[in-house]
Amino acid sequence: MGHIEQGLERALRTRPVPASTEARLRFLLASHGGSTRQVATVLEVSQRTVQRWVTKKPGARRPPGPLQVQAIEEAVLARWQPRIRARRRAQAEAEGFVFHTRARFGFAAPAGSSDDPRVRWITQDLPGEVARELFAARDAGAGEQQQTVILARALGHAYFREWGRRAHGLHIAFSDVEFADFSIG
Repeated sequence: MGHIEQGLERALRTRPVPASTEARLRFLLASHGGSTRQVATVLEVSQRTVQRWVTKKPGARRPPGPLQVQAIEEAVLARWQPRIRARRRAQAEAEGFVFHTRARFGFAAPAGSSDDPRVRWITQDLPGEVARELFAARDAGAGEQQQTVILARALGHAYFREWGRRAHGLHIAFSDVEFADFSIG
């Protein structure tokens, strides 16, 4: 998962996801009514395996392996705060969001300009159309590169060309993203 995808995920949550594997298993059990069978089905392991992971008996407890830890994390992320995520996404698509980033920006501009790429800190309000395009691309399985292109186009128009008031021939190159955060509402 890239910086942009992680930033979108952080913006859609209001509470942190459980950090430990044990807490994540407790969450999965609670969300499935305490049924180890349902959790086992979700994680594609046997019911007995889930029971070994969550037992209180000291000698019978077995920690999940790395692949199972990954599956547990993905299952929790898929089920964490679904209504809040939907509400925050709708808010971003309607009202827009604030994009905070530190990345390398370069330009393709007429001769005589300073087009050397350099690292910049940028905080910019972006409209709901950008949020809709970004979420649609993410839902369609777009990678970090495609999301970067969407944000480069939006930042070029909003930040560097001041919503079309200056630098009309300027094309933005957006790369080497160090971090990307989104503020919704």
